Amino acid sequence: MTATSPNAPDAGRRLTHRHADQPLRGIALIVLSTVFLACSDTLAKYLGRTVPPIEIGWIRFLVFVLIMMPVALMSSASSLRSARPKLQVLRGLALVASSTLFISGLQFLPIAEASATSFVAPLFVTALSIVMLGESIGIRRWAASVVGLIGVLIVIRPGSAAFNPAVIFPILSALTWAVTLILTRMISGADRAIVTMTFSALVGFVALSVIVPFVWVTPSWEGIMLGVLVGLASTMGQWIVVLAYRYADASVLAPFTYSQLVWVTFLGFGLFGEVPDVWTFVGAAVIIASGLYTAHRERLRRKQPVAAEPYPSP
Repeated sequence: MTATSPNAPDAGRRLTHRHADQPLRGIALIVLSTVFLACSDTLAKYLGRTVPPIEIGWIRFLVFVLIMMPVALMSSASSLRSARPKLQVLRGLALVASSTLFISGLQFLPIAEASATSFVAPLFVTALSIVMLGESIGIRRWAASVVGLIGVLIVIRPGSAAFNPAVIFPILSALTWAVTLILTRMISGADRAIVTMTFSALVGFVALSVIVPFVWVTPSWEGIMLGVLVGLASTMGQWIVVLAYRYADASVLAPFTYSQLVWVTFLGFGLFGEVPDVWTFVGAAVIIASGLYTAHRERLRRKQPVAAEPYPSP
């Protein structure tokens, strides 16, 4: 999964007015978060040799629940109450779908290729903003989205011998991640970040608990430990992302989220002997450039007056 937290943009909007003078701390935290998230993805790929993706996702969310519930209960009883519970449930389902689809893709694709492809999420956010938020998208953001799509095509090369149909998994993961982000924006004015994270943990765990008995494979003790590490690394990564947005704005941090591609490339080579070809790097560069420009346009959009409409055009 990419380093962007579903809670982070909203947490950042609420808190950066107090901490915007510490961008270096925010950047350091966001880079640290990508290390944890890259480790989580790499361990999930390794564990996937013996354990089904849904089971890996279930263990991941089990750890998430075990961490979040005590935090939520110690925070306040209101951490378990939402002003928009239906949207929270939908968001939780989208998040668990994104996680499970990405883990599924890791079983068939080099980790760097899967990660690079998943960075297309901003393209889907742009398109879904029209349908779900009623935004009017400018021609420059559409152009950036088209460029990002071209980058994905460079990575996956449909019609060539290098094409792997399994790329549909990280693409669908990016789509459901975009839905998660849109729903987060819709929820952000009603619920605190801790409420959203608690719902994410509970909904994901319950949803996967319904499915996991049908695919269950009893893991070894090593598998159990790896699954716990996957959950810990993922939860730590997302938590650090939320902390990062307390110290710097999203437009400052966005470029550094792509450092996750560096870590997964090294880890993929070290554990699996995967060496991305030159086209994967070229496509990733195009996707990243598109994402950075989209973040730039989003920063300009937020600077515009918001009295006339809740989500002004870029």
